[in-house]
Amino acid sequence: MNKPRKFVRTLTAAERRALERGRKSADAFTVRRSQILLASAGRMGPAEVGRVVGCTAQAVRNAVRAFETDGLGCLAAKSHARKDPGRVWDRGRDEDLKDLLPRRPRAFGKPTSLWTLALVAEVCHQKGWTSRVLSVEPIRQALKRLGVGWKRAKHWITSPDPEYVKKKGVGTG
Repeated sequence: MNKPRKFVRTLTAAERRALERGRKSADAFTVRRSQILLASAGRMGPAEVGRVVGCTAQAVRNAVRAFETDGLGCLAAKSHARKDPGRVWDRGRDEDLKDLLPRRPRAFGKPTSLWTLALVAEVCHQKGWTSRVLSVEPIRQALKRLGVGWKRAKHWITSPDPEYVKKKGVGTG
């Protein structure tokens, strides 16, 4: 199913001049947006503009929509940084995190005695320190900032036999 053709509205003389200047900009994003908007103002459809400029028809529609919303402000690239600050570790909880690690995960109802970054994130969420279970990266960064060394857990083979240590030291012949 073809999407309806979407064109930029009729440009004012000042907008056209700004877009012509934008085509000569040192910023590649501004150059591309200016080319797209000028071509669209010439009544070229999104697919055709995309072929000429070297982008997708959807990128052309996005540029036209951005121009409708922001006017010439759409010629400057926006930040891609996250806008929701709740995704990062709250530094006010650093000491709580540091105090958590010497304790065993079994104390928190976990079926293991080894901490993993994912398990730390899960326990922090259960304790109400985070609004959701964080990925391991914010936990890793917080531990690094606190100077806590973190290595992957090593699983050692052990036996419940009370004589295990004594037997282990004896050669098997």
